[in-house]
Amino acid sequence: MSVELPPDWAARVSRYPADGGPTGADWLRTVPRLVDEALARWGLLVDGSPRTGWTALVVPVRRAGQHFALKVVWPHPEAAHEALALRTWDGRGAVRLVAALPSDGLLLLERLEAEDLTEVWADEACEVVGGLLAGLHVPAPPPVPRIGPYLEPHLERMPQRAGVPRRVTTRTLGLARELLSGDVPELLLHTDLHYENVLRAPDGGWRAIDPKPLAGPPAFDLLPLVTNRVDEMGTGASFRWSVRHRITLAAEAAGIDLDEAMAWSLLRAGIEVSWAVGLDEPGQLTTAVALTKALDG
Repeated sequence: MSVELPPDWAARVSRYPADGGPTGADWLRTVPRLVDEALARWGLLVDGSPRTGWTALVVPVRRAGQHFALKVVWPHPEAAHEALALRTWDGRGAVRLVAALPSDGLLLLERLEAEDLTEVWADEACEVVGGLLAGLHVPAPPPVPRIGPYLEPHLERMPQRAGVPRRVTTRTLGLARELLSGDVPELLLHTDLHYENVLRAPDGGWRAIDPKPLAGPPAFDLLPLVTNRVDEMGTGASFRWSVRHRITLAAEAAGIDLDEAMAWSLLRAGIEVSWAVGLDEPGQLTTAVALTKALDG
C-alpha cells in the first residue's frame, strides 16, 4: 500500500450508506488498490501525506519533476460529473484536470497550494468567488443534470416534512413555479463554491475545486457564500444586511442580475430548510430558516 488512510477520515467515511454506489466501508477497502493502480497507470510517485475531504482522498504526487494531486473520490451522484466539468473548464477558473478515470473515481489534477479563502476578508472573498463564477458559467455539456429534474424530488418532499415551516414551503414552491417556467439557462454550475473550495494556485491566482455540477442559471451558485462563515454575519438586522451584502458582492463580480441572485438564493435556501429537516440537523435548520427570512423581500 502506497499511502496510509487517515484514521479519523476513514472512520467517518466508513459510516456512509450507499448512494448510487458502494457504501463508504466497501469503498474504503478498494482505495489502496485504486491509488496503487493510478500510480502505475500514470507513472507517479507519492510526494507527501494525503489530505482529505468529505468524500475524497487527495495524495500529493510527482512525475518527471512536475507536481500533481491524485484524487480518489467515493462514488455518489454529486461527484458523477466532476471530471467532465473540470475538463470543460480546462483550467480556466478551476483546478486543471490532467487525466481521469471516472469509472474508478480517479482524477489527476494540478497541484494547488493549501491556502483557501477562509481567512480572507469576507467581502474580498465574495468578490473572488464571483470573479471565478463569471468564467465558470459556460454552456453545460449534455450529460450534466439539469436543474429542473434535479430540484423536482426536493420540492415534492417539502410539503410532506412537518418540520418545514409552512410559509417556507409555500414561498419555495411558488418561487419554483415562477423560476422554472419557460426557458431556464443551462450553464455549467459549480453549486458548492464556498470559501474552502477555492485554493491558491502557484501563479498567485485562485482556482475552484470540488464541483458538484448542475446545468442551470448562474444565480443558483451564490448561496454557499452565506451558508459558510455564518458566525461572522452577526444576528438580527446585521445578519440580514450581511447575507444580502455577500450575495450582492458576488453577483456584481459575476455579472448576475441582482433580483435573480436574491430569488434563486431564496429558492435554494428553502430547499436547504427541507434538507436540514430530513437529516435532523437543528443547527443547520435554524441557519437555513434565518437565510430565507434575510433573503425574502
